[in-house]
Amino acid sequence: MDDSNQLQAARTFAVAFAESFAESLTRKLGVPWLLKLHEDADVAPRAEGTVHYRLCAAGGLQGECFVAFEQAQVIAFASKLLEKPVADVNDAQAEALAEVILSAMEGLTSTLSGEFGVVNFKVDRVEDVRLEEMIAIPLDISSNDEPESLVLLYLDEPLLGSLFSPGESKSTGKAKTALVDPANLQLVMDVELSVSLRFGQCQLPLRDVLDLTSGSVIELDRDVDDPVELLLDGKVIARGEAVIIDGNYGLRVTEIPEPIASHFAS
Repeated sequence: MDDSNQLQAARTFAVAFAESFAESLTRKLGVPWLLKLHEDADVAPRAEGTVHYRLCAAGGLQGECFVAFEQAQVIAFASKLLEKPVADVNDAQAEALAEVILSAMEGLTSTLSGEFGVVNFKVDRVEDVRLEEMIAIPLDISSNDEPESLVLLYLDEPLLGSLFSPGESKSTGKAKTALVDPANLQLVMDVELSVSLRFGQCQLPLRDVLDLTSGSVIELDRDVDDPVELLLDGKVIARGEAVIIDGNYGLRVTEIPEPIASHFAS
Protein backbone atom coordinates (compact mmCIF):
# COMPACT_ATOMS: atom_id res chain seq x y z
CA MET A 1 0.00 0.00 0.00
CA ASP A 2 1.51 3.34 -1.03
CA ASP A 3 1.63 6.41 1.20
CA SER A 4 -1.38 8.11 -0.42
CA ASN A 5 -3.58 5.04 0.11
CA GLN A 6 -2.36 4.72 3.69
CA LEU A 7 -3.20 8.34 4.41
CA GLN A 8 -6.63 8.06 2.78
CA ALA A 9 -7.46 4.94 4.79
CA ALA A 10 -6.23 6.58 8.01
CA ARG A 11 -8.20 9.78 7.45
CA THR A 12 -11.38 7.87 6.61
CA PHE A 13 -11.07 5.84 9.81
CA ALA A 14 -10.29 9.01 11.78
CA VAL A 15 -13.46 10.72 10.55
CA ALA A 16 -15.56 7.73 11.65
CA PHE A 17 -13.79 7.67 15.03
CA ALA A 18 -14.28 11.43 15.46
CA GLU A 19 -18.02 11.18 14.83
CA SER A 20 -18.45 8.32 17.31
CA PHE A 21 -16.27 9.90 20.02
CA ALA A 22 -18.03 13.27 19.71
CA GLU A 23 -21.41 11.54 19.99
CA SER A 24 -20.23 9.59 23.05
CA LEU A 25 -18.93 12.75 24.76
CA THR A 26 -22.13 14.61 23.95
CA ARG A 27 -24.23 11.81 25.41
CA LYS A 28 -22.12 11.50 28.57
CA LEU A 29 -21.72 15.23 29.28
CA GLY A 30 -25.03 16.53 27.97
CA VAL A 31 -23.52 19.29 25.82
CA PRO A 32 -22.58 19.15 22.12
CA TRP A 33 -18.99 18.22 21.29
CA LEU A 34 -17.32 18.39 17.89
CA LEU A 35 -14.33 16.51 16.48
CA LYS A 36 -13.00 17.21 13.02
CA LEU A 37 -9.85 16.70 10.98
CA HIS A 38 -7.14 19.23 11.79
CA GLU A 39 -6.12 21.31 8.79
CA ASP A 40 -2.38 20.76 9.28
CA ALA A 41 -1.68 17.02 8.94
CA ASP A 42 2.03 17.41 9.82
CA VAL A 43 2.03 17.07 13.62
CA ALA A 44 4.89 15.59 15.62
CA PRO A 45 4.18 12.58 17.90
CA ARG A 46 3.50 13.43 21.51
CA ALA A 47 5.62 11.98 24.27
CA GLU A 48 5.91 13.51 27.75
CA GLY A 49 2.78 14.79 29.43
CA THR A 50 0.55 12.63 27.24
CA VAL A 51 -2.02 9.97 28.11
CA HIS A 52 -2.38 7.19 25.55
CA TYR A 53 -5.29 4.82 25.01
CA ARG A 54 -4.89 1.72 22.84
CA LEU A 55 -7.77 0.50 20.66
CA CYS A 56 -7.26 -3.14 19.64
CA ALA A 57 -9.41 -4.14 16.66
CA ALA A 58 -10.45 -7.74 16.01
CA GLY A 59 -12.86 -9.36 13.58
CA GLY A 60 -13.45 -7.56 10.29
CA LEU A 61 -10.51 -5.28 11.06
CA GLN A 62 -7.20 -6.35 12.59
CA GLY A 63 -4.66 -4.09 14.22
CA GLU A 64 -4.24 -1.30 16.73
CA CYS A 65 -4.63 2.44 16.94
CA PHE A 66 -3.77 4.83 19.74
CA VAL A 67 -5.47 8.01 20.95
CA ALA A 68 -3.18 10.60 22.53
CA PHE A 69 -4.53 13.25 24.92
CA GLU A 70 -2.66 15.94 26.78
CA GLN A 71 -2.83 15.42 30.55
CA ALA A 72 -4.72 18.70 30.88
CA GLN A 73 -7.38 17.37 28.51
CA VAL A 74 -7.82 14.17 30.53
CA ILE A 75 -8.06 16.17 33.76
CA ALA A 76 -10.70 18.46 32.22
CA PHE A 77 -12.73 15.52 30.91
CA ALA A 78 -12.44 13.62 34.20
CA SER A 79 -13.63 16.68 36.17
CA LYS A 80 -16.74 16.85 34.01
CA LEU A 81 -17.37 13.09 33.93
CA LEU A 82 -16.84 12.57 37.68
CA GLU A 83 -18.56 15.89 38.51
CA LYS A 84 -15.84 16.97 40.92
CA PRO A 85 -12.52 18.85 40.73
CA VAL A 86 -9.60 16.76 39.51
CA ALA A 87 -6.00 17.86 39.99
CA ASP A 88 -4.02 15.02 38.45
CA VAL A 89 -4.39 11.92 36.28
CA ASN A 90 -4.73 8.70 38.29
CA ASP A 91 -6.36 5.38 37.45
CA ALA A 92 -9.87 6.60 38.28
CA GLN A 93 -9.59 9.69 36.09
CA ALA A 94 -8.06 7.75 33.21
CA GLU A 95 -10.74 5.05 33.48
CA ALA A 96 -13.52 7.67 33.28
CA LEU A 97 -12.29 8.77 29.86
CA ALA A 98 -11.64 5.15 28.82
CA GLU A 99 -15.34 4.40 29.38
CA VAL A 100 -16.28 7.23 27.02
CA ILE A 101 -13.88 5.88 24.39
CA LEU A 102 -15.27 2.35 24.83
CA SER A 103 -18.79 3.69 24.34
CA ALA A 104 -17.60 5.47 21.20
CA MET A 105 -16.18 2.18 19.91
CA GLU A 106 -19.68 0.68 20.03
CA GLY A 107 -20.86 3.42 17.67
CA LEU A 108 -17.76 3.00 15.52
CA THR A 109 -18.42 -0.74 15.27
CA SER A 110 -21.91 -0.01 13.98
CA THR A 111 -20.50 2.44 11.44
CA LEU A 112 -17.84 0.03 10.17
CA SER A 113 -19.96 -3.13 10.14
CA GLY A 114 -21.53 -2.42 6.76
CA GLU A 115 -18.09 -2.17 5.16
CA PHE A 116 -15.96 -4.68 7.08
CA GLY A 117 -18.37 -6.96 8.92
CA VAL A 118 -18.34 -7.39 12.70
CA VAL A 119 -15.51 -5.42 14.35
CA ASN A 120 -14.71 -5.56 18.05
CA PHE A 121 -12.54 -3.09 19.95
CA LYS A 122 -10.77 -3.47 23.27
CA VAL A 123 -9.76 -0.22 25.00
CA ASP A 124 -7.00 0.18 27.60
CA ARG A 125 -4.58 2.82 28.79
CA VAL A 126 -0.94 2.20 27.87
CA GLU A 127 2.46 3.78 28.51
CA ASP A 128 5.82 3.74 26.72
CA VAL A 129 4.21 3.59 23.27
CA ARG A 130 6.42 3.79 20.17
CA LEU A 131 4.46 5.90 17.69
CA GLU A 132 7.19 7.09 15.34
CA GLU A 133 6.44 4.62 12.54
CA MET A 134 2.65 5.00 12.68
CA ILE A 135 0.50 7.39 10.68
CA ALA A 136 -0.73 10.24 12.89
CA ILE A 137 -4.05 11.93 12.20
CA PRO A 138 -4.65 15.14 14.20
CA LEU A 139 -8.20 15.98 15.27
CA ASP A 140 -9.57 19.26 16.60
CA ILE A 141 -11.91 18.82 19.55
CA SER A 142 -14.15 21.53 21.00
CA SER A 143 -17.49 22.27 22.65
CA ASN A 144 -19.62 25.31 23.35
CA ASP A 145 -17.77 25.99 26.61
CA GLU A 146 -14.34 24.55 25.80
CA PRO A 147 -11.80 26.06 23.36
CA GLU A 148 -10.46 24.00 20.47
CA SER A 149 -7.61 21.65 21.31
CA LEU A 150 -5.79 18.81 19.60
CA VAL A 151 -6.18 15.03 19.87
CA LEU A 152 -3.90 12.68 17.94
CA LEU A 153 -4.97 9.35 16.49
CA TYR A 154 -2.25 6.86 15.45
CA LEU A 155 -2.83 3.80 13.25
CA ASP A 156 -0.43 0.86 12.92
CA GLU A 157 0.41 -0.97 9.69
CA PRO A 158 -1.86 -4.03 10.23
CA LEU A 159 -4.90 -1.82 10.83
CA LEU A 160 -4.11 0.30 7.78
CA GLY A 161 -3.74 -2.83 5.68
CA SER A 162 -7.13 -4.20 6.72
CA LEU A 163 -8.79 -0.81 6.21
CA PHE A 164 -7.68 -0.51 2.61
CA SER A 165 -6.29 -3.31 0.44
CA PRO A 166 -6.14 -2.29 -3.26
CA GLY A 167 -7.27 -4.98 -5.67
CA GLU A 168 -8.81 -7.17 -2.97
CA SER A 169 -12.48 -7.76 -2.24
CA LYS A 170 -14.38 -8.33 0.96
CA SER A 171 -14.66 -11.80 2.43
CA THR A 172 -18.31 -11.80 1.43
CA GLY A 173 -17.21 -11.76 -2.22
CA LYS A 174 -18.57 -8.28 -2.89
CA ALA A 175 -16.23 -5.57 -4.10
CA LYS A 176 -15.16 -3.21 -1.39
CA THR A 177 -16.87 0.16 -1.63
CA ALA A 178 -14.50 2.94 -2.62
CA LEU A 179 -13.47 5.01 0.36
CA VAL A 180 -14.21 8.71 0.21
CA ASP A 181 -11.31 11.04 0.85
CA PRO A 182 -12.39 13.12 3.89
CA ALA A 183 -10.25 16.00 2.61
CA ASN A 184 -12.78 16.51 -0.19
CA LEU A 185 -15.70 16.40 2.23
CA GLN A 186 -14.06 19.12 4.34
CA LEU A 187 -14.61 21.56 1.47
CA VAL A 188 -18.40 21.24 1.74
CA MET A 189 -18.86 20.63 5.46
CA ASP A 190 -20.90 23.84 5.86
CA VAL A 191 -23.40 22.95 3.12
CA GLU A 192 -26.82 22.41 4.69
CA LEU A 193 -28.68 19.22 3.77
CA SER A 194 -32.34 18.39 4.30
CA VAL A 195 -32.93 15.19 6.23
CA SER A 196 -36.27 13.68 7.23
CA LEU A 197 -37.63 11.09 9.63
CA ARG A 198 -39.74 8.17 8.43
CA PHE A 199 -41.94 6.40 10.94
CA GLY A 200 -43.24 4.02 8.29
CA GLN A 201 -44.91 3.83 4.92
CA CYS A 202 -47.71 2.07 3.09
CA GLN A 203 -49.24 1.71 -0.35
CA LEU A 204 -52.75 3.04 -0.99
CA PRO A 205 -54.99 2.72 -4.05
CA LEU A 206 -55.76 6.01 -5.70
CA ARG A 207 -59.40 5.79 -4.59
CA ASP A 208 -58.32 5.60 -0.92
CA VAL A 209 -56.03 8.58 -1.35
CA LEU A 210 -58.88 10.61 -2.90
CA ASP A 211 -61.18 9.58 -0.03
CA LEU A 212 -58.84 10.94 2.66
CA THR A 213 -60.51 13.44 4.98
CA SER A 214 -59.77 15.02 8.32
CA GLY A 215 -59.86 12.20 10.86
CA SER A 216 -58.86 9.42 8.44
CA VAL A 217 -56.48 6.83 9.94
CA ILE A 218 -53.72 5.24 7.86
CA GLU A 219 -51.95 2.10 9.07
CA LEU A 220 -48.20 2.06 8.39
CA ASP A 221 -45.99 -0.97 7.86
CA ARG A 222 -44.01 -0.46 11.06
CA ASP A 223 -44.61 -1.54 14.67
CA VAL A 224 -44.48 1.11 17.37
CA ASP A 225 -41.29 -0.48 18.76
CA ASP A 226 -39.51 -0.50 15.39
CA PRO A 227 -36.75 2.12 14.91
CA VAL A 228 -37.44 5.38 13.13
CA GLU A 229 -35.46 5.96 9.92
CA LEU A 230 -33.42 9.08 9.11
CA LEU A 231 -33.38 9.76 5.38
CA LEU A 232 -31.09 11.88 3.22
CA ASP A 233 -32.22 12.26 -0.38
CA GLY A 234 -34.50 9.25 0.05
CA LYS A 235 -31.73 6.99 1.41
CA VAL A 236 -31.65 5.63 4.97
CA ILE A 237 -28.50 6.91 6.67
CA ALA A 238 -29.39 6.11 10.29
CA ARG A 239 -32.04 4.57 12.53
CA GLY A 240 -33.04 5.35 16.07
CA GLU A 241 -35.81 6.23 18.48
CA ALA A 242 -37.99 9.32 18.45
CA VAL A 243 -37.49 11.74 21.35
CA ILE A 244 -38.91 15.11 22.38
CA ILE A 245 -36.47 18.04 22.56
CA ASP A 246 -37.88 21.34 23.86
CA GLY A 247 -41.31 20.47 22.46
CA ASN A 248 -39.97 19.35 19.07
CA TYR A 249 -39.48 15.88 17.66
CA GLY A 250 -35.92 14.58 17.58
CA LEU A 251 -34.04 11.36 16.91
CA ARG A 252 -31.63 9.47 19.17
CA VAL A 253 -29.45 7.51 16.76
CA THR A 254 -29.00 3.83 17.64
CA GLU A 255 -27.82 2.38 14.33
CA ILE A 256 -25.85 3.56 11.29
CA PRO A 257 -26.24 0.88 8.58
CA GLU A 258 -23.11 1.93 6.70
CA PRO A 259 -20.53 4.73 6.91
CA ILE A 260 -22.36 7.98 6.20
CA ALA A 261 -19.46 9.25 4.09
CA SER A 262 -20.07 6.38 1.65
CA HIS A 263 -23.34 8.04 0.57
CA PHE A 264 -21.27 10.83 -0.96
CA ALA A 265 -19.12 8.56 -3.13
CA SER A 266 -19.20 9.47 -6.78
